[in-house]
Amino acid sequence: MSTATPAAAAAPDTVLVVDFGAQYAQLIARRVREARVYSEIVPSSMPVQEMLAKNPAAIILSGGPSSVYEEGAPTVDRSLFEAGVPVFGMCYGFQLMAQALGGTVDNSGAREYGRTTMTVSRPSSTLFEGTPDEQAVWMSHGDACSAAPEGFTVTASTDVVPVAAFENDEKRLYGVQHHPEVMHSTHGQQVLEHFLYRGAGLSPTWTTGNVIEEQVEAIREQVGTKRAICALSGGVDSAVAAALVQKAIGSQLTCVYVDHGLMRKGETAQVEKDFVAATGVQLRVVDAEKRFLTALEGVSDPEEKRKIIGREFIRVFEQAQAEIIAEAGASGEPVEFLVQGTLYPDVVESGGGTGTANIKSHHNVGGLPEDLEFQLIEPLRKLFKDEVRMVGQELGLPEEIVQRQPFPGPGLGIRIVGEVTKERLDLLREADAIAREELTAAGLDREIWQCPVVLLADVRSVGVQGDGRTYGHPIVLRPVSSEDAMTADWSRLPYDVLSKISTRITNEVRDVNRVVLDVTSKPPGTIEWE
Repeated sequence: MSTATPAAAAAPDTVLVVDFGAQYAQLIARRVREARVYSEIVPSSMPVQEMLAKNPAAIILSGGPSSVYEEGAPTVDRSLFEAGVPVFGMCYGFQLMAQALGGTVDNSGAREYGRTTMTVSRPSSTLFEGTPDEQAVWMSHGDACSAAPEGFTVTASTDVVPVAAFENDEKRLYGVQHHPEVMHSTHGQQVLEHFLYRGAGLSPTWTTGNVIEEQVEAIREQVGTKRAICALSGGVDSAVAAALVQKAIGSQLTCVYVDHGLMRKGETAQVEKDFVAATGVQLRVVDAEKRFLTALEGVSDPEEKRKIIGREFIRVFEQAQAEIIAEAGASGEPVEFLVQGTLYPDVVESGGGTGTANIKSHHNVGGLPEDLEFQLIEPLRKLFKDEVRMVGQELGLPEEIVQRQPFPGPGLGIRIVGEVTKERLDLLREADAIAREELTAAGLDREIWQCPVVLLADVRSVGVQGDGRTYGHPIVLRPVSSEDAMTADWSRLPYDVLSKISTRITNEVRDVNRVVLDVTSKPPGTIEWE
């Protein structure tokens, strides 16, 4: 997505991604946006007439875990394919299109999972022009299409699937059995862009400028003359959300930074200095360390910790709201809105996506109390992290803020496996600071997505330091590489950097005698341990 704003920014064409419970539905939406076309995800349960009422420029049908023949499996009405809107079916969506239009889908035992070689039989077709006759694609299916619907041209096959792709240019209907949205499909983005630009006739005009203009207008309409406070954490998400809302309503916004004692070393001072200097926003710092630690006393369960932190956040904001209103006097406008830097992955992992499980509650999504007294403003709710960074750059935020590695809202509270105490937080703060210092010194800040440092507070191991036996805690390093936090792989950091981090932590941080490296991808693990 470009940061350039077109001379005359019109409302962008919208591509609807219909989610059939796919693990990759969000990734499809992201790939469409990378092609500079705006996309939104809608549930497969949405009636076709409601989808069409959104006036989509094109529709993409996602994959999914079901079989088209299963009782109760999600489906789509045939009228979708007769509405004149360009449609692209992927995997399960491809099979639904084939079945609905009279093709043959069966369970012939022709299963394909993982990397597969696909042969393109029509290299000049709309989807495959300019791509190799043989290409690696990512398959994940049990059923297969053995005969295309009438009027469709078969454009690709594999050794076991005769119809791996088909096209109907007249009706602007296209489908592929594989997943073009994943990086393992080597020409997948090109195929997707061919559908968008050639099949659907769209232009790559969606930009961060569009995002800013649309959100500024929406925020002004929502807030009116009232006032808002922002949950400022110091991370890129809340910083960009605050800058965007301030652009919309100016002095009607007050940022509240809660020093809950769960932040990294030097974080509060950095927020007060860097963010205020960059934006000139009104900032109120609330010292709430004692309140949070008291609430977390004796709690080890990660879900309970997240919900406690979310609840206390809101209570602190309500207190700040009362103070701001009191200071404004009787003539002041009420503070009715709370700004949060909620992102799309937060929503998805909290069970906000169709067909997705509740993996964990995010403090600003699943962890919010039911008696919330604010109306929420979440201008980044449909954006991925890289898009948020682009918006921040467009708004003029400094690189030190825009390029910060992600840090969870609950802070170090969910990087301590076990009960959260002041002593354990101080220990983890020192270890985390050392890891960040060495990664920066090695020039690796941009090479990795983030590097959570985790304290296994309820685990001890025997060690030897100073010729004596020790019984200390392990520290876990979790460096990961990712594009959007939906999936991630562990980062292959240089051994000398890992050695230096380990040596410094075991030498400089009390009660730590072991440093270990987490080499798990996501999935099956999450990026954070809790």
